[in-house]
Amino acid sequence: MLTVTRRRTTRLSMRIAKNGDVLVSVPYHTTDEQVKEFVSRHAEWIKQAQKKTAEREQVRHAFYAQLPLTTRAQWDDARKRLDAIVRPLLVRHAAEMGVEPSTVYYRATISRWGCCYPARRAICLSLYLLLLPEWCIEHVVVHELAHLLVSNHGPRFYAIMDQHFPRWREARAETRRISRMEE
Repeated sequence: MLTVTRRRTTRLSMRIAKNGDVLVSVPYHTTDEQVKEFVSRHAEWIKQAQKKTAEREQVRHAFYAQLPLTTRAQWDDARKRLDAIVRPLLVRHAAEMGVEPSTVYYRATISRWGCCYPARRAICLSLYLLLLPEWCIEHVVVHELAHLLVSNHGPRFYAIMDQHFPRWREARAETRRISRMEE
């Protein structure tokens, strides 16, 4: 499927959505004929990009399928196992950092490993963290705790990460490598 969005831009651009759709952004004054010509000129790129996107999505699906969460029992078991890993990390790092989350809960999120809501002092962690080594889980825990001190990803945030989990860059790279199922 092709979706064309007219907006304030100076050039034509396109990208492939995760489902394989072609998303084209064009300046307001662009004619339909110009859009058709742009898309046909990039037909080979579209084909290759759709193939690459489909392969990446298959790998992503295979990664998350390693932790089945289709029944309530599976979900409860995963939550208990993750909580057993996360609680001691939270206690140690929260004390070191001088923060205390009001709530920590778990969801089966695939778009992010963790999320912090500083105004509520709440932290949500993905159950799929169970697919990572413990030191990578620790990185996510420290990352979310750091957001209780600094809500953005500015220099101050990264200074806190450097202080409390110096291997965070390495852990982030390892997490990405594992979730992409690279050897």
